[in-house]
Amino acid sequence: MTTTTNMSTTPSMSTNMPSIPGLRLPRPSVRDLVPYEATEPTAAIMLSANEAPETLPDEVLRELKAGLSDFAWRKYPDPLARQLRALIAEANGLEDEQVLLGNGGDELILDLFLAWGGKDRCFLNLPPTFSLYEIYAHTTETRTVALPRDRETFAVAVDATAARLSAGDIDLCIVANPNNPSGNMSAEDELQRLLETSNALICVDEAYFEFSRRTMRPWLDRYPNLAILRTFSKAFSLAGLRLGYILASPEVIATLAKVRMPYSVNAFSQWVGRVAYAHANLFEPRIRAIVEQRDWLYTQLDAIPTVEVWPSEANYLLFRTTNAHRVAQRLLQDYDICIRDFSRAAYLTDCLRVTVGTPAQNEAFLQALRSIV
Repeated sequence: MTTTTNMSTTPSMSTNMPSIPGLRLPRPSVRDLVPYEATEPTAAIMLSANEAPETLPDEVLRELKAGLSDFAWRKYPDPLARQLRALIAEANGLEDEQVLLGNGGDELILDLFLAWGGKDRCFLNLPPTFSLYEIYAHTTETRTVALPRDRETFAVAVDATAARLSAGDIDLCIVANPNNPSGNMSAEDELQRLLETSNALICVDEAYFEFSRRTMRPWLDRYPNLAILRTFSKAFSLAGLRLGYILASPEVIATLAKVRMPYSVNAFSQWVGRVAYAHANLFEPRIRAIVEQRDWLYTQLDAIPTVEVWPSEANYLLFRTTNAHRVAQRLLQDYDICIRDFSRAAYLTDCLRVTVGTPAQNEAFLQALRSIV
């Protein structure tokens, strides 16, 4: 996370919460936290949440439709989603005990903080990145140390990050790779350096790895402090289902299993996930098409004199333009196109993010943007 949602880079806090007569106040770390909401305006063209532009392939839909009448609705789900777990483990050359399913990547991120965060624990954050990391750190009363990325390239400050990890007080670090919202990657040797600098648990969030085709999976056996987070929301067109998974050592998985909600992945999600994963080959042409459209869209944005766009290895592009907030408003109001507005977020002044949609959606977005800027 990945993944999408309100992506501002800092948790939004209220300053005061009035005491309610007859009700004890909640604990302080929750008392001033504003609920994390993913409310989006309704628009004809939605390019704000990094969702897949198409629904499930017809063959997958037919198989699901055929199985609905025999589905075991009345039964509790398998607590560990063992059938889907086995499929994922086999595809990644791992043992089943190295995979844990969750109710979306968001739940698994919370599990990381429940297991490795908390009072007297420390999280190393690398903003601008997925805002939920810092929100869960605050919720679990985990102290956060922030090391901002390079302001021009959004690259991780590897030397500074390695030095901070070597201090020995960091318990958890999450590196989004590709990073959200900037779309850039940290190199394999850079991540190795971080893993070798500390015994902190370092989770590489690979929510968009199907688009980048680069993963830290080959290093799981070497680094016991490595965990990899992935999701079905993006490449598998299943954002509405909420299904994610973590790859890690059996020891890390066993620890996360202690804090996760029982039955957190419902039986329907497990079944749909199994069918989709078994037909992963059907998603490959779609992924290639998104990558091709992403690169084309980058070229088109880069040709607009008033736009600065960053290369991306995900299914979205971050770009900067003057009066960005007004540009996003006009896209919505005048052209019925919704993109993500980061223009007022820390480290992202005047930045907007657009999801790669269908060719027709991408062309409509470009025409509208050109007319505005």
